[in-house]
Amino acid sequence: MREIVFDTETTGLEFEHDRVIEIGAVELWNGIPTGKTFHHYIRPEGRKVHPDALAIHGISDEMLADKPLFGEVVEAFEAFFAGARLVAHNASFDIRFLNAEMTRLGRPTLDGAVVVDTLQMARRKFPMAPATLDALCSRFGVDTSRRDKHGALLDSWLLAEVYIELIGGRQAALGLVQRNEDGQGGDGEAAVATVGPRPVPLKPRLDADAVERHRAFAATLKPEPMWWDYWGRPEAETRQAAE
Repeated sequence: MREIVFDTETTGLEFEHDRVIEIGAVELWNGIPTGKTFHHYIRPEGRKVHPDALAIHGISDEMLADKPLFGEVVEAFEAFFAGARLVAHNASFDIRFLNAEMTRLGRPTLDGAVVVDTLQMARRKFPMAPATLDALCSRFGVDTSRRDKHGALLDSWLLAEVYIELIGGRQAALGLVQRNEDGQGGDGEAAVATVGPRPVPLKPRLDADAVERHRAFAATLKPEPMWWDYWGRPEAETRQAAE
C-alpha cells in the first residue's frame, strides 16, 4: 500500500483567509519509506505571515518572496499525492488548508475518506496522555534533536516514524534511508544495510536463582534434556553417570 505522510505550514490559523506556505511529504510503501519526498515553500498571494505563526515555524515573508505560488506547484502536488492513503497529525487542519487552496484554483479537493489522523490514533491508543508530535516522538524514542522549529518536511519524517510505531512497530528501514541535511531523501532510493550483532549484549532477564531452579527442573526430565547441550551437564549428574 502506498501512503503519503505529510505536513503543512501556514500564514495563520484561519483556512478561509490564511494560506499554505510550506508542504512536506514522505512516501511509504507497505510501511517502509521509499526515499521519495515532496517539498515546496509557497508564496502566499496577498497574505502576510502572522507573527504567532512565524514564532512557530520561522518562515518569514522575506523568505517566501521568490517562492512559487501554489498554482505553480499544484500539478506536482497532485501527482505525488494521487492514489495514496494520506497520513497527517491533526489532519483536519492540513486538509482544510490544502482544500481551500485547491478550491481557489478550481481543482478537485482531497478526499477525507483516505486520510488517517495520527492525533486521533494516539488519543485512542493512549487515552489521557499527551498526543502532540513532540510527545509521541518522546514516547517512541524518535530523535528530534534537529528540530529547532516546525518544518513541514522534517516533521513529515518524524511523523512517519511515529506512525509506524502507532500501527504496530518500528520498521528498521526507517533508519536506513539516506537523507540530506534538510531531511530529504538522497537519490530517491532507500539505502541497504547489513544488520550485525549487538555491540553490547542484552542483560539476561533471569536472575541466578531462576536459572538454578530451571536447571534443577531440567535434571528431572527423561530422556536427557536438550538444555544440557547449551549449559553442559550438571556436576551431580556427571558424577552419577560415571558411577
